[in-house]
Amino acid sequence: MQLKHLKTLLTPQEGAAKVTCMAWAPNNSKFAVSTVDRVVLLYDEQGERRDKFSTKPLDSKYGKQSYVVKDMAFSPDSTKIAVAQSDNIIFVYRIGEDWGDKKAICNKFVQTSAVTCLLWPAEHAIVFGLVEGKVRLANTQTNKSSTIYGTESCVISLASNMSGKGVLSGHMDGTVVRYFFDDEGTGESQGRLLLHPCPPYALAWGANSIMVGGCDKKVVAYSREGHVLQTFDYSRDHTEKEFSVAVTSPSGQSVVFGSYDRLRVFNWAPRRAMWDEAKAKEIPNLYTITALAWKKDGSRLCAGTLCGGVEQFDCCLRRSIYKNKFEMTYVGLSQVIVRNLSTGTRVVLKSYYGYEIEEVKIMGKDRYLVAHTSDTLLLGDLLTNKLSEVAWPGSGGNEKFFFENETVCMIFNAGELSLVEYANNEILGSVRTEFMNPHLISVRLNERRQRRVEDNKKLAYLIDLKTIAIVDLAGGYNLGTISHNSKIDWLELNETGRKLLYRDKKLRLHLYDIESAVKSTVLNFCSYAQWVPGSDVVVAQNRGNLCVWYSIDCPESVTMFPIKGDVVDLERSNGKTDVIVTEGVNTVTYTLDEGLIEFGTAIDDEDYDRATVFLETLEMSAETEAMWRTLSKLSLEAHQLHIAERCFSALGDVSTVHFLHETNQIAEKVSMEMGGKGTDFYQVQARLAVLDKNFKLAEMYYMEQNAIDEVIEMYKDIHMWDNCIAVAEAKGHWDLDNLRRSYYQLLTETGQDEKAGDVKESEGDYLGAINLYLKAGLPAKAALLSISHLEVTSNSDVVSRIAAALIKGEFYERAGDLFEKIGNCQKALECYQKGNAFRKAVELARHAFPTNVVKLEEAWGDHLVQQKQMDAAINHFIEAGCPTKAVEAAIGARQWKKAIHILELQEDTSAARYCRKIAQHYASIQDYKVAERLFVNGGHIKDAIDMYTAAGRWEEAHKLAVNCMTEEEVSTLYVSKAQDLEREGKFKEAERLFATVQQPDLAITMYKKNRMFEDVIRLVAKNHPDLLNETHLHLAKELEAESRFSEAEYHYMEADEWKAAVRMYRISDMWEDAYRVAKSNGGSSAQKQVAYLWAKSLGGEPAVKLLNKLGLLEFAVDLALDKCSFDFAFELARFSCKQKIPEIHLKCAMFMEDEGRFAEAEAEFIKAGKPKEAVQMFVHNQDWASAQRVAECHDPGSMCEVLVGQAKFCFEQKDFQKAEALLLRAQRPELAVKYYKDADMWSDAMHICKEYLPNKLSILQEEYEKETAKRSTRGVEGMVDQAKDWEQSGEYSRAVESYLKVRDSSNTALMEKCWMKAAELSIKFLSGERAVEVVQIVGPRLTELRKYSAAAELYLNMDLIKEAIDVFIEGEEWNKAKRVAKELDPRFEDYVDQKYKEHLKNQGKVDSLVGVDVMAALDIYAERGQWEKCLETAGKQNYKILHKYAALYATHLIKEGEAQKALQLYVEHGAPPNPQNFNIYKRLFLDLLNLTGTNVQQSYRMWADLRNVMLLLCENISKSTEANSPAHEEFEQMLLIAHYYATRSAVEGVDQLETVSTKLSISVLRHTELVPADKAFYEAGMACREIGLMNMAFIFLNHFLDLSDGIEEGSLDTLDHSDFQDTDIPFEVPVPTKPYVTDGQREEIRDWVLTVSMDQRVEQVLPRDERNTYEASLLATNTGIRSMPCIITGYPVLRNKVEFKTPGKAANKDDWNKFIMATKTTHSSECQDVLKFISQWCGGLPASGFSFH
Repeated sequence: MQLKHLKTLLTPQEGAAKVTCMAWAPNNSKFAVSTVDRVVLLYDEQGERRDKFSTKPLDSKYGKQSYVVKDMAFSPDSTKIAVAQSDNIIFVYRIGEDWGDKKAICNKFVQTSAVTCLLWPAEHAIVFGLVEGKVRLANTQTNKSSTIYGTESCVISLASNMSGKGVLSGHMDGTVVRYFFDDEGTGESQGRLLLHPCPPYALAWGANSIMVGGCDKKVVAYSREGHVLQTFDYSRDHTEKEFSVAVTSPSGQSVVFGSYDRLRVFNWAPRRAMWDEAKAKEIPNLYTITALAWKKDGSRLCAGTLCGGVEQFDCCLRRSIYKNKFEMTYVGLSQVIVRNLSTGTRVVLKSYYGYEIEEVKIMGKDRYLVAHTSDTLLLGDLLTNKLSEVAWPGSGGNEKFFFENETVCMIFNAGELSLVEYANNEILGSVRTEFMNPHLISVRLNERRQRRVEDNKKLAYLIDLKTIAIVDLAGGYNLGTISHNSKIDWLELNETGRKLLYRDKKLRLHLYDIESAVKSTVLNFCSYAQWVPGSDVVVAQNRGNLCVWYSIDCPESVTMFPIKGDVVDLERSNGKTDVIVTEGVNTVTYTLDEGLIEFGTAIDDEDYDRATVFLETLEMSAETEAMWRTLSKLSLEAHQLHIAERCFSALGDVSTVHFLHETNQIAEKVSMEMGGKGTDFYQVQARLAVLDKNFKLAEMYYMEQNAIDEVIEMYKDIHMWDNCIAVAEAKGHWDLDNLRRSYYQLLTETGQDEKAGDVKESEGDYLGAINLYLKAGLPAKAALLSISHLEVTSNSDVVSRIAAALIKGEFYERAGDLFEKIGNCQKALECYQKGNAFRKAVELARHAFPTNVVKLEEAWGDHLVQQKQMDAAINHFIEAGCPTKAVEAAIGARQWKKAIHILELQEDTSAARYCRKIAQHYASIQDYKVAERLFVNGGHIKDAIDMYTAAGRWEEAHKLAVNCMTEEEVSTLYVSKAQDLEREGKFKEAERLFATVQQPDLAITMYKKNRMFEDVIRLVAKNHPDLLNETHLHLAKELEAESRFSEAEYHYMEADEWKAAVRMYRISDMWEDAYRVAKSNGGSSAQKQVAYLWAKSLGGEPAVKLLNKLGLLEFAVDLALDKCSFDFAFELARFSCKQKIPEIHLKCAMFMEDEGRFAEAEAEFIKAGKPKEAVQMFVHNQDWASAQRVAECHDPGSMCEVLVGQAKFCFEQKDFQKAEALLLRAQRPELAVKYYKDADMWSDAMHICKEYLPNKLSILQEEYEKETAKRSTRGVEGMVDQAKDWEQSGEYSRAVESYLKVRDSSNTALMEKCWMKAAELSIKFLSGERAVEVVQIVGPRLTELRKYSAAAELYLNMDLIKEAIDVFIEGEEWNKAKRVAKELDPRFEDYVDQKYKEHLKNQGKVDSLVGVDVMAALDIYAERGQWEKCLETAGKQNYKILHKYAALYATHLIKEGEAQKALQLYVEHGAPPNPQNFNIYKRLFLDLLNLTGTNVQQSYRMWADLRNVMLLLCENISKSTEANSPAHEEFEQMLLIAHYYATRSAVEGVDQLETVSTKLSISVLRHTELVPADKAFYEAGMACREIGLMNMAFIFLNHFLDLSDGIEEGSLDTLDHSDFQDTDIPFEVPVPTKPYVTDGQREEIRDWVLTVSMDQRVEQVLPRDERNTYEASLLATNTGIRSMPCIITGYPVLRNKVEFKTPGKAANKDDWNKFIMATKTTHSSECQDVLKFISQWCGGLPASGFSFH
């Protein structure tokens, strides 16, 4: 951030006139400056002075010079200013909201000493410091002040954090104290925070650290816990003076320090977590800066000086213009000011979490702003100035924003809808939905306030196109799910969120009541629907009607208006609601009844008086009646009885009105007599319960007041005598008997014999009760009573009377029960049958008449069938053994599967007749497989085929037909069916049938007959591709015959017969089309051909014009010549290109020659000026005389050619002498030689050559030799003889060449002899160079013949030592090769040895190679992977060689992922301290650490081996030059980690040492630079969780989850380490290459952490010890002292310790004793091994240690 000077607000004076303090109002509208003369100047935000007021002393008697204004601050609402004065008082002035408002003192706070500084962080709370060292709090509401804390040193500065919930106080002794009103969950400490070296006059609290400056010319940045982070030292700058004041930007990202003539700016760099100093703002002659104030939006900084000047600076990182409408001013990384350029309004956009704002966009008709940070999303409404910041991890910028709702922003991202309420910093809710149309989502947020409803936030959205979900966003639960049978295209909640309107694709409008979950259809053919704003009135359109529901609770009550157009909008304003309709080009307005709308609103607002007033003005109608009914119900519920009485009066319910009138009178009387609400009186409440028919509630109200008589009277009035008597009995009422008598008398008088019988029965008079029941015509009740009482059934007269009455009344079942009770089973069975009580009849028959059971089951089934209870009848028919009836019943009940099951169980064929009916059902539901099986089983195969045919499933039909019919029948059936379809014009269906029976030709014929040529071609291409071209051709010819040339052309083209198309057009004299076709299909050649024919058809001058137009004249002439149309060619040439005439003559001559008309041809050749062609013609025809004649007359130069031709002819005729004479005459002796050679007459050839061509004789001789060599072996012998001749004649060079030419694979001895002879001759007689060349030729040849000694001997003769050695090497004669090298040239001895080694390597004779070259042999062993052999052999050499190959083997094993084998290698062979091996040791260590599942006792051996190897390595290094190097320290650390892991594995499973295991896991955390961080935190967290250390488990596992997320992102930069501040757990750790745990384990941990985070008992704090430091940390926070780690647990050794001989080794005594005791009691071999190791490592055990026995 840079400071740019804008203007001077207050001009400085010549002398000292200190600006004591300044303050900006939180709303940015006012700026206050206190001058040296104790006057407060007020400026507006543009820097114009608008007002001022003078401050007052504590006591006017001391005068105005008695005090100094030390500090001041605005109230959070910007309407007051608190002024701190040195005369021990704080005044609070009310300055009002507008300029010019009267100033008044509204609070005074007198103190015991001078006030030095002041803050106003929160409403009613002023924090201030005193000279005496106290920091106090003044409450403007109570006008009282209290001490927060006190110190011994004067308070010189105060600073608050960004939220205003914490304060820092700086004191004269350098102390800085921190206090929180609310720590906001940060966990930061309170109290004395730090001690600065000098008084902290300049104190600033940034977002991430605290900065302090003072008179020592240093600025120091401290961490949140008071540790020094950075120091900026200017003490050596002689121009710098003390820092007098500091101020923090509103975002906390920047701090400005004021000193002499200078402002220093510090900016926080979040990525590096440190402060960067920007370029200082230096202003000469500014003098000391005494006050700084930063505008709350961050855009301005004001500085006051010692000379009384006030300077204003612009603070911004950058500015930009957005869409030419908005100015974006970035005043900090996390703060942007957005200003509307047209209106001047501003919004301050700020990240409350301090994240850097990356991008700001203005969207939604320039009303809403959207900004991203790395982890959050900022949203705002520019109109209402409501801003939100919600957590929003990076999503790639793929979000879609919808701003249709003014209270909430809808964000779609990756199939998820998120809702953000403006001015709320939490996501309101998130749901999964794929439907982003705002018409398919409805959100309502507190749009109409309701009584007793605090927070009303509802959302309706689509889960899928047919399902709506309704969610309560405030409560976070689902209110309901609506499943619809059609797709939904619109939905909207009403403003209270209690009802939902939605419309489906069938234009049906539905209403859903969310509370009752009742859904109803309110309108069909709905094209428009909308809630009227501010009400629950619905407006919709149905075709030509406008429908209005003024009371949506009664959907049937709808008001309709006929309209001609379409509803387009709904407007409600100024007490008027208009529906806007477009009728053609006009717009018409329909006004709704505002009274009815207001009624609904009043109901929702529970203002029933207003609702009554509205209804009084309306005439009675269906809608009005519904409204009165609604109001009556609601007013009764609200106990507004007068309104309820009026409602029932309007509804005409006289009885209810009378009842309510009496109730109202009671309520009024009680209210007058007793005061209070009369409706709370018990009689009123009881009467209302009676009105609601809740008599038990009314009884309860009376009984609570012991008003028993009133209860009895109530029940008597409503004729509920049973309840009346029950109450009297319960309370022992004195008049109980009279009540009973009165009740019985009433019953008998009114003929209520049944009730009277009940009374008698209750009194125990059963005979009297039975008589009354019979009298009342209730024999069944009488029978039931008699059955239940034995004394009655023993009375046969009574039983017979009851039975007779039952039978007369046709109560056969009751009669049967009665007869069964008295043991008359026969009568009982008859009655049961008559009464169709078959269940009882069957049960009776099972034990009384078993033979009748089957008949009864059948009769029961028949009865059920009559009753249409087919389902129930099925099983009874099955029980009765009537399968046919069972099947019929199953079919009647549409129990098709059961019918099939019954049929399948039948063995006879009689039931098969039902198959067809069942099959028809399955065919109707398209279950064709079942239907087919049933049709086939029933013998109705034709029906099955018809079913498949009707369904268009021709393949299944055909398959069935083939299986059940002959092929001929199938074919006939399908062909006839297809022909029927053809006659109906259903060609596609017919085609499918033809295809099914393999009759595509019939389909082709059908299409051809109907002139559907495209389908003909399609079928031919599919079924007869070989006939496709032929078909195209045939169709083309038909179409051509019909003169349908264009269609014919298409088919010719498809048949690749464009020439036929051209021919067609030529015949029809349609040359243009012919030319077009030829041009587009035949290319240039065809195009020219057609043009030629076209021209030829025209002839003469028209032809020339045409050809000139086409640019083809010369071509036409050439083509005419090619076609031998010489007359046409001459005709064209004469008209246009006479230069072509000689060429035409030539072509004509050539044509004549071909025709054998030689004389005419001769004439034409001569006319063409080509006599030579005439000569050649006669030569060709062997007319030598004519040839010579023409040559002599017209072309003498051709005479030689004639003679040569004649000579060749003579050679062919074997007339050699004549031929030779002719050639010599023609002066061509070389031809004579050639012809003689070709005739194999070499002697004649030699003769001619010798005589006429002597210079070519030797060449001819060589050719002859080659020819003879080719022909036979005799040629080889001849070559040898020739060589010998050369040798004898002394031509040694030629002799050598001849010998070298000898090649006869069948005679190697001859070749060897000749080549040796050639070498011998060359050595003896030729020059040295030539001899060497010959030897170098012969040597390899002899080597090929495996004559190594001979070849070597030749080489040695020529002193070619290396070549001789190479020959011996190739022949594997190593001794000879060595001897030659040793004796003749010792330089080659190494060469031979090297070749020998290579030979042994190549041959794989490694064992032999060992004796020659051990290192080479070892390399081969290594290459082959024979590592055991390699190491065994290396071990026999020396220590260095052994460890070289051990390192190679270890590297190989590590690469192969076998780190444990590599470890065993070093266990076996030791670990030398070679620096080149260090990387191997590190990689081995890290690979073993990364292994999973090693935290068990079974892994002890591996960890122990690693530990032992590391110990050995460290001991070796300490004796080497690498001692005390960084590598040595790193291996010491690895040894310690390996020891921890080994000890932890050893104690696994030992219950006494469970805490030791956990401590070891925790101690490993300080080594996460080496141990994978996620592994370490996971194991530590799980170990803590196992033993119940929930705080630590929660912190470790929570950090493990953060690490896992960071590993997925590939960076750990964003990790929060705040839990591990002041511990020795490192922050900078490497990113693990892969996660330590599976996704399932990680999710299980995530669930556990989430669960635990809800537990109030778990604190996110690490435990501390007596050092006030994290108990596992070696480094003490306060002292910086590092403790030794315990060798048993890794925890710091503090007081009780056991020391060992080796320095730096110690143990906590308790842990050591516990370990010793557990080892003794458990006899654990692993623990004993640990003690052995400690003894070795630490120089022995203590005196009381463990002995190993």
